[in-house]
Amino acid sequence: MRPSHLLLFFVATLHAQSTVHIPSSLDRSLQPAALWFPTAPAKPVPLIVHLHSWSSHYNSSEAWKVALEEAQKRNWAFIAPEFRGPNDRPEACASPLARQDILDAVQYMTTHYQIDRNRIFLLGGSGGGHMTLIMATHSPKTWRAASAWVPITDLAAWHAETKQRNLRYWTMLEACIGKLQNEPNLAQYRLRSPLPFLHKAKNLPLDIQTGIHDGHTGSVPVSHSLLAFNALARANRQPSAAFSQADIDTIVTHRRLPAGYPSPPTEPRRTPILHRRTTGKARLTLFEGGHETDFPAAFLWFDTLVR
Repeated sequence: MRPSHLLLFFVATLHAQSTVHIPSSLDRSLQPAALWFPTAPAKPVPLIVHLHSWSSHYNSSEAWKVALEEAQKRNWAFIAPEFRGPNDRPEACASPLARQDILDAVQYMTTHYQIDRNRIFLLGGSGGGHMTLIMATHSPKTWRAASAWVPITDLAAWHAETKQRNLRYWTMLEACIGKLQNEPNLAQYRLRSPLPFLHKAKNLPLDIQTGIHDGHTGSVPVSHSLLAFNALARANRQPSAAFSQADIDTIVTHRRLPAGYPSPPTEPRRTPILHRRTTGKARLTLFEGGHETDFPAAFLWFDTLVR
């Protein structure tokens, strides 16, 4: 590992990984990230970019250590950027600053470490799933593949859903973007949502995973993932692959699959698969569970793309 003499940063050792502070290429502020790189690799290695959840920081998201451990098992590089922290301020929540922070973190890794630039993987759950899909549309050529778990895909819809359920997230959205009542804010809700722009990621291998009970026992209705898949099916000109509105209503309301769905594939994972379908290079997995992640399952998919 060779620290840069061109960038202002400092490193503090934390257990098996380090914390690095990377200057933003937009506002020059120092943005923290958790970093790990294998010792003396014989050749460039894949890179995992983990994106934290909605209310978390780069090193406090519930599943970030799971992602780090999976990367370490494979001797892959790892970075978890802050991208402006919890989504409760305008600079966060898919702002231009937050997006660039993620790209700056990738640039930092590819500049100073032996990274295989053709095998950079993106991973996140919940708010991290939201940002995974944002970055898949914002810079699709950066990534070999992206895995988004229980993602928020339509911020305006989620504002209404969480307000109706008396969850705090609608107030966080208003702290980021403002109230929904005026047209400029409505435009920002759309711009910071991945759903309208998923066609830009149609050529990228995308893995969208969602729990059938989410929205009942969790905070993001499963419809967010189903509608994202439908957008990709339209982009791939495969309308027959999309979920019908009747099927979406059954899954969302009754937490069960409609009659006639085929048997799911069997895979070694903690969250059993109920249904999977594909369109182009994207896949949607509906699993038995709620608002949760199973990152080892994501890494098994990444493994198939490294070979």
